[in-house]
Amino acid sequence: MAMTMNSEYQLAASQQTVWEKLNDPETLKACIPGCEQLEKTSDTEFQAVATVKIGPVKARFKGKVMLSDLDPPNGYKISGQGDGGVAGFAKGGATVKLLPKDGGTLLTYDVDAQIGGKLAQLGQRLVNGAAKKIADDFFENFATAVNPKVS
Repeated sequence: MAMTMNSEYQLAASQQTVWEKLNDPETLKACIPGCEQLEKTSDTEFQAVATVKIGPVKARFKGKVMLSDLDPPNGYKISGQGDGGVAGFAKGGATVKLLPKDGGTLLTYDVDAQIGGKLAQLGQRLVNGAAKKIADDFFENFATAVNPKVS
């Protein structure tokens, strides 16, 4: 089953700060819903473990995340694939772009993903809804991580 998503987020941080956080394993691990492990294995690759629940199916995915088309501090392509055992697999990529806007940074993304196995049998609406929630949760967490604290 294939799916696409796109959105944008206005962040109250400089383009350089957003770029640095998008490349920081600790920030990414804290922002990815269900992420248990994210280890940098090279300048452009990570090993990841995340637990995801979609409808009645809960799966622990292990996989690789790769960065390509790096254009600091304007964006990159992030792609990955994970194996969830009997639940199935997930693979896909996102093009992330950063533009200075209104004293902060506008982050836009376009995602293409595919899933297979039990997860694909759950139905397009359920899977798309869950995928959108995971993406929204990630970017809400990321916005909190990069926005300066107001005291």
